[in-house]
Amino acid sequence: MRASQASTAATRDWALDRLGRPIALAELARHAGMSVRTFSRRFRDEVGMTPGQWLTRQRIEHARRLLEVTDLPVDRIADEAGLGTGASLRRHMAQAIGVAPLAYRQTFRAKASEAY
Repeated sequence: MRASQASTAATRDWALDRLGRPIALAELARHAGMSVRTFSRRFRDEVGMTPGQWLTRQRIEHARRLLEVTDLPVDRIADEAGLGTGASLRRHMAQAIGVAPLAYRQTFRAKASEAY
């Protein structure tokens, strides 16, 4: 990337602080000060995936952390991670890691207790 080209890093950081709410592609582009087309191209060049794919991955990772460290219900975790409903979280986790949220929580906690 040329020095004259802006990065999407600051916008990615901005989005990470807002995972619990809807974030449109146009909003990301506006935050970065780019057109949607330029932002999408630059984002893919930097990250290797589309902004939507990246947001979903970040939301799943946030949900996983919440499953690991809280006793929040699945529906609440889905909402806080920006995935909407428990059904949506279950679908996304099954696609991403092949495990349902409660099974992930149980497995993670079992492994954590074995470590002590």
